[in-house]
Amino acid sequence: MKKLYGTGVALVTPFKKDEKIDFNSLEKLIKYVLDNDVDYLVALGTTAETATLKVEEKRDVVECIQNANYKKVPIILGVGGNNTKEIIGQINKIKNLSSFHSILSVTPYYNKPSQEGLYKHFESIVNCTEAKIVIYNVPKRTGVNILPDTVLRLANNFSNIIGIKEASGNILQSYKIIEKKPKNFNVISGDDFISLPIILGGGEGVISVIAQGLPDKISKMVNLARNNQVQKSFSIFYEIIRIIDLIYEEGNPTGIKTFLSIKKMCNPYLRLPLLTGSIFLKKKMLNLLEKIKFHVSNK
Repeated sequence: MKKLYGTGVALVTPFKKDEKIDFNSLEKLIKYVLDNDVDYLVALGTTAETATLKVEEKRDVVECIQNANYKKVPIILGVGGNNTKEIIGQINKIKNLSSFHSILSVTPYYNKPSQEGLYKHFESIVNCTEAKIVIYNVPKRTGVNILPDTVLRLANNFSNIIGIKEASGNILQSYKIIEKKPKNFNVISGDDFISLPIILGGGEGVISVIAQGLPDKISKMVNLARNNQVQKSFSIFYEIIRIIDLIYEEGNPTGIKTFLSIKKMCNPYLRLPLLTGSIFLKKKMLNLLEKIKFHVSNK
């Protein structure tokens, strides 16, 4: 199986003002990122507001992404939750599972399982499905941090657990996994701010939010880092660091949808309990883009 090198994009779900899914904008967004050299797509992740999508909406979003992608790049499908048996059931109901590179599955949230509970959770998934699994570790959202020893135990014991999206914000934690991981296990940054040090330390790349707003720059930055051109990769990072900061100022995906609306890629609307970005955030983004002379038109 192809390793997950480079830049993955955690796609948003565009909405119309009435909160119906805007499939035209989703297709436009996918074409935009594919035309700008991203390496793979992530469907139904956190950034997609998956928690507020109905079952049939999830199905339609995935179908739209598959059709727009037209088998150009791998697609990772998000399937996670805090009910192990339900996740197994959802994965086993997926038609044409082989059409997805792998399943991105978040550590169980709210329940706060022990490290052994986390191990048993992922063990059960791989033992009861045929899916390739990428663990998603994001403690600030789930309330639980899967530790390097647990990750390495899973990586060594199950060949179908092929990687981790590491979004703990702890670079040292990523390095501990990279140091001892099996050769074919992918360590992927889940944090735009620390993607470069993780890649330079031996990680495979990033699943990025900002990459759908600046796909050309993020793809170039990541490729430079992977080719050990450190100064050139950081020069791009420092050029866009304030934009990344603003993307997260009012939360994700509020920030990226505000940015995409400025770029005329989609509307800024979200579903409750998330809110559309404030006028103050939009003004900050416009002022910053003007200051650094960024080109935002996509004609």
